[in-house]
Amino acid sequence: MADDLNTLARLAATIESRKGGNPNESYVAKLFDRGPDYAARKLGEEAVETVVAALAGSDEELVGEAADVIFHLAVLLSARDLSIHDVLAELDRRDGVSGIAEKASRKPE
Repeated sequence: MADDLNTLARLAATIESRKGGNPNESYVAKLFDRGPDYAARKLGEEAVETVVAALAGSDEELVGEAADVIFHLAVLLSARDLSIHDVLAELDRRDGVSGIAEKASRKPE
């Protein structure tokens, strides 16, 4: 588990380091350059590809698409000045709470 957290921390640090970079030299910089809306659309694309891989692809395809989802999610969070660490903190907050109870505790919008 510690290695998993190190992987996520390295990913977040790499993404942060690419902010303001040259979009012609870095895919992450290109995503930032195009804005959070574009990053959100890319995340949606990757999510759909993950569902398709889950339904009809190999395990390797599913793992690859899942990695793309996590990567694009981390970029989107960073574009909104958040981090994957914020998501991990929320998951920690929910730990040990029934999913049904947690959902019921959310304020209606």
